[in-house]
Amino acid sequence: MAKNKTQSVAPKIFPLGDKALIKVEKNEKENERLSGIIIPATVKEDRGAKRGTVVAVGEGRYEEGKLIPMKVKSGDEVLFQWGDEITVDGVEYHMVGESSILAVIK
Repeated sequence: MAKNKTQSVAPKIFPLGDKALIKVEKNEKENERLSGIIIPATVKEDRGAKRGTVVAVGEGRYEEGKLIPMKVKSGDEVLFQWGDEITVDGVEYHMVGESSILAVIK
């Protein structure tokens, strides 16, 4: 059986349209800044970009009846702003619209 391009580490979720499923890279010292200041766990608001790996993508979006495919693909490392958090088999992912992906890291 041929694998669908959206099959991934999380095969139970298949993004639709211009959505991407991203596994966020957790940094062990994510609460400690370079200056040495430690941010307590009670402070959850994070306004900065997140970094992660795309594990599945939708087919794209339609404009004037034409399919515009996604510019990111599974395996791309990206920076993104926002996404709905999803947990599958104990692993956290973010479902992100293509417009919320800021950059692909090469």
